[in-house]
Amino acid sequence: MRPAILTPLFAGAAGIKGIGAKLDKTLAAFLRSSHETGEAARVVDLLFHLPSGTIDRRLRPKIRDLPREGTVTIEATVGAHTPPPPFNKRVPYRVVVFDETGRLNLVFFHAHADHLKRSLPEGERRFISGDIEWYAGEPQMPHPDHIVTAEEFDKLPLIEPVYPLTEGLSGKILARAIRAGLEQLPALPEWQDEAYRARNTWPDFATALRTLHHPDQPSPDSASRQRLAYDELLANQLALTLVRAHMKRAAGRPLKGTGCASAKIIAALPYSLTLAQQAAVADILKDMAASERMLRLLQGDVGSGKTIVALLALATAVEAGTQGALMAPTEILARQHYATLTPYAEAAGLRLALLTGREKGKARDGILARLASGEVNILIGTHALFQEGVTFKDLGLAVIDEQHRFGVHQRLALQAKAGTSTDLLVMTATPIPRTLALTVYGDMDVSRITEKPAGRLPIDTRVLPMARMDEVVQGLSRSLAKGHRAYWVCPLVEESELVDLAAAEDRFKALDQHFRGQVGLVHGRLKGAEKDQVMADFKAGVISLLVSTTVIEVGVDVRQATVMVIENAERFGLAQLHQLRGRVGRGSEKSACLLLYQEPLGEAATARLKIMRETEDGFRIAEEDLKLRGAGELLGTRQSGLPLFRLADLSVDGALLAAARDDASLILARDPKLQTPRGEALRALLYLFERDEAVRLISAG
Repeated sequence: MRPAILTPLFAGAAGIKGIGAKLDKTLAAFLRSSHETGEAARVVDLLFHLPSGTIDRRLRPKIRDLPREGTVTIEATVGAHTPPPPFNKRVPYRVVVFDETGRLNLVFFHAHADHLKRSLPEGERRFISGDIEWYAGEPQMPHPDHIVTAEEFDKLPLIEPVYPLTEGLSGKILARAIRAGLEQLPALPEWQDEAYRARNTWPDFATALRTLHHPDQPSPDSASRQRLAYDELLANQLALTLVRAHMKRAAGRPLKGTGCASAKIIAALPYSLTLAQQAAVADILKDMAASERMLRLLQGDVGSGKTIVALLALATAVEAGTQGALMAPTEILARQHYATLTPYAEAAGLRLALLTGREKGKARDGILARLASGEVNILIGTHALFQEGVTFKDLGLAVIDEQHRFGVHQRLALQAKAGTSTDLLVMTATPIPRTLALTVYGDMDVSRITEKPAGRLPIDTRVLPMARMDEVVQGLSRSLAKGHRAYWVCPLVEESELVDLAAAEDRFKALDQHFRGQVGLVHGRLKGAEKDQVMADFKAGVISLLVSTTVIEVGVDVRQATVMVIENAERFGLAQLHQLRGRVGRGSEKSACLLLYQEPLGEAATARLKIMRETEDGFRIAEEDLKLRGAGELLGTRQSGLPLFRLADLSVDGALLAAARDDASLILARDPKLQTPRGEALRALLYLFERDEAVRLISAG
């Protein structure tokens, strides 16, 4: 149960003066993480919304000394008001202010005259702060940020924090709410090691928060920012270390295979396992043979062959007399795995079955009966594998593919469903930077496959403006004429008023006119059976060009596909571009990836496309993506299951993360139940950063 000392922080923000129901809804959608949408905003959400910069209002020149541009604060007397002429709203409302050295026009568009006359009464002195512009040789200040009396001047923030905003939320209202929230900040116990805190000259938690929200210098206080970042990272690492300890305490069992089925699978492969694949298999089999439960992450770059490694692990579980399960995040990927692995499994005498939401009625009942009796050795499917009514006779190994789509909460739930003695192997084809991997998979051992199978040729990656679309289509004609196949990826399904991007349906129609009868369309709104049919036609060569949204990002394996065209590539993240490019280059033919962009290109988009042109190394791309975009958007979606850090920035806080990991291990080695005074304070830290399930694991023992 959350300690009472934190109650003021988890109170609703709607209790703060000036925040009504409408604004509370806006704050909740903006400040709370995506999986909490719809819940009310809380005081802690306000306090953890740190400034992105500052405005320096300390410059106080006389009017004759005003700069050509920049932010100033002047003291002046209010002169005449000049409202716009009737029926001409384009002319602004003007107010002249003056001092002993000159005059300045204050300019207001769509102004409320009564409000301006109250805040700027003629003949009175006011302090006015805002940005200076020059028009027709005279200085003016459009829409001043602050207009205060001499008595109110002490409350004017001369170093003003600037916050990220959203539609319907003004900076002044947000800053006022945060100031009110800071008044509710309780005196919290110190959870940091005092010697470590002193060495880093870090303030206490409350002082750090107040300093960043009330800065006294233009650049943010680095000691305060680091202190808060470390707090959040320590909570993350403590929680993961507790999860690992809890899962490892569960009684595992040794699963030692005979090697018979595995040998038959390897013999049926059209290629030899790479050294990296062999090393990953060795790691996994060693874990499975141990008496402790396996908790391992298998990271494989695009096309590195991690699925075969998973099949060898599953075969070992079957050899040991148990069953295996392979869960994928989408139906397309589940069916792809089933189709790919079936020939090798049959060669080894293994019985596979497929279970997704589409299997219904007698077909589903038959699969479930064979699973419960042990007749099904390996079950492949979506999250339907772990729904009620799905009963394994004896599940020895659960493999979860594309683990980044499932958060730590889902992992805990899946582990509980799978049973306490079931080994767990999670896989991702999305390379993740080492620092970020620690925050997501700190409870797991990690194997990496960095090599591609022998014979894979490099992919020729080119970056072209959309203006050269005709050349791309001509090149595509030549490629299809040789019997090759191609993908054309569009980011939207239908036109949007907000984003001017070509829709997949429109692109399909345009290309179908050029390549009559050779083009197929697949997107997330198609029914499962329709989607399967299009994919089957593409794989069989019935159609040669597949127009698609990013549903083909992961898992689709068509070796005859040699061309990938990505439209509006500047709109995609690096990791997603890398995944899409990985759909080609899987056969023996030379492949190409064409990244089409809309001019003009921004700085960040230019950097992303440059990296794509330079390298196919997914792990380097992941590191660069982290630097460019930060952790929260790294995988292109806020619903990725990644922790959305609000105070830490993993692109700069890597050293702090390593220290937090070491600190968490040391703390729990000395005080596994968090019962010492510092341990009690650390429980408050876990609750503060909403790692409640970690505290429950301590209580569960």
